[in-house]
Amino acid sequence: MVYVTINYWAVLLAGVLSMASGAFWYSSWLFGNAWMKVSKMSAKDIAKAKKSGSVKRSYAIMFLTTLVTGYVLSHFVDYIGAVSLLGGVQLGFWLWLGIAAPLQLGMVLWEGKPVKLYLINTGHTLFNLVLVCAVLAVWA
Repeated sequence: MVYVTINYWAVLLAGVLSMASGAFWYSSWLFGNAWMKVSKMSAKDIAKAKKSGSVKRSYAIMFLTTLVTGYVLSHFVDYIGAVSLLGGVQLGFWLWLGIAAPLQLGMVLWEGKPVKLYLINTGHTLFNLVLVCAVLAVWA
C-alpha cells in the first residue's frame, strides 16, 4: 500500500475554487450565454429550475463531487511529486488531454451535441483541472 499525504485544507480550497471557476466560466461574462444557446436553454428554464429548488440540490451535489475530485487528484499530485505551480499545471493539462477531453468528445460523436458545446465544456474542464492541480501541488 502506498502512503499518500493529503492536505484536507487544500482539498477544501480546491473544491471552493472549482465551484467558483464554474460559476465564472458559465456566467454571462464568459460563456454562459453561448452555453445556454447551444444547450437550448432559456432564461425561463433557469428561473424555473431555481424556483423548484433543483439548482440548490445540484450545487450541493456538485460541491461534494469537487471535494471527491480534489481528494483523488491529491493522490496524483503526491504520486508524481508535483510540488510547484508548474508541476500542478502540467499534471492538470496531461489529465485533461489524456482522459477528460477524449471522454467528453463522446457528447459530439455519440449524442449529437454541437462541437461548440464540447469546446465550452471541455475548456472549463481544462481550466478547472489546471487550477485544482496547481492549488494541490503548491499546497502539498
